[in-house]
Amino acid sequence: MADPAVSVTPYWELTFDADGDPDAGRRDRLLDGVTRQGVRDLIVFAHGWNNDRSGATRLYDGFFAPIPRLVPAAKIGYVGVVWPSMRFSDEPIPDFPRALAAEMPRRPALDKDTRHALLETFPGRATVIDQIARMLDQQPREETELEEFGRLVRMLVDVVPPGPQALFAADTLCEGVPQDSPDMLSGSVAAACEEFAQALTLLEAPDGAPDGAAAFSLPNPWEGAHELLRQATYYAMKRRAGTVGERGLGRVIGQLAAREPEVRVHLVGHSFGARLVSFALRGLPKGVRTVKSVTLLQGAFSHYAFASRLPHDARAGGVLEGQHKRIDGPLVCCYSRHDSALSTMYPLASRMAGDARGIAAQGIGRMLSDKWGAMGHDGVQAVPGTKSLKLADALKGKLPASGCVNVDAAAVVRRGGAPAGAHSDIVHRELAQVVLAAGRVK
Repeated sequence: MADPAVSVTPYWELTFDADGDPDAGRRDRLLDGVTRQGVRDLIVFAHGWNNDRSGATRLYDGFFAPIPRLVPAAKIGYVGVVWPSMRFSDEPIPDFPRALAAEMPRRPALDKDTRHALLETFPGRATVIDQIARMLDQQPREETELEEFGRLVRMLVDVVPPGPQALFAADTLCEGVPQDSPDMLSGSVAAACEEFAQALTLLEAPDGAPDGAAAFSLPNPWEGAHELLRQATYYAMKRRAGTVGERGLGRVIGQLAAREPEVRVHLVGHSFGARLVSFALRGLPKGVRTVKSVTLLQGAFSHYAFASRLPHDARAGGVLEGQHKRIDGPLVCCYSRHDSALSTMYPLASRMAGDARGIAAQGIGRMLSDKWGAMGHDGVQAVPGTKSLKLADALKGKLPASGCVNVDAAAVVRRGGAPAGAHSDIVHRELAQVVLAAGRVK
């Protein structure tokens, strides 16, 4: 299959399956093409949640478009990573056609497009998906039905009950402490659904609503069940992103370095794609220094992932501890407070068993504790020497040549409705400039 047409050239598509195995033909075309085209700087972009190849291509086309005009003398090659992820159709992406299903007033129902995406993302689970869709449509009142819904969701995403065999991907690791699945799938499903429904009510409250007014409403727990399915699916995608990055992309970069050691690689990732390119660092062969920069756009993984020790637990560190040192340049993390997916829903979904306080009692602000924060909400945390800049300052001056750099991109990453907010509002000339500045591309 030919690589799709985009507005920049040379462009290659690099495709991986869920186990991180690449499409060999596309990989070989990339390796041969970089040599043939005389590429000096190679920008590799990995999408986050997404439903199809065409959606990923539109994202890459839009993001890459201004780069040739910004650095006309540079010999740049472009790579779009395509990996099996999914997006719920009620999440509009700024500057992209809004799915018709997003206009549906009843969130709990599983629309046709989302059902199709689930079937594509979790092959062999058609019966389970049909049962989930039926329950979301019927919304039975019994609490036991919500627990059954939770069991089906666990079955869909291959999560076992609490225990050391739980397969969720942790971004922080405790020494000698088993990693169980999050509270939302190991504790009371009914309670989790109620919390998600309450969070959605607060997110959708009109600006200027009295503080705490939504806390006294009684939202439909099946709206929370729909969100439970969304978040469980995203945890599965989070796990998959790490696998594709470490076993797939990291190895391909190593193969490129062996053939063309002078080519400078710049990794860019959005959402779970940010986790993917970060785990690619862990998959690099020993001694490879070809990655010259990493830029994370609204990264959907723990802000402690690169930390050696957590402020709230001296036994624990990040799953990518020290991996930023494998970059021969900086790791730049762009974040925005307007990203509701990461500022509210991500930390709520990430809380582990033992922290049973609900959002109604704590309020949104207090719920967003340091403990469960995401990269795309407030940047890299607990890594000594990390620099922090506003976007305008990052574009005016030189970015640090190494280490972690947080860039507050809220000035441009600001558009989008509930539940994701501005999570996908990343196609901006300014963010393309950040990528070039991070990699010293001229």
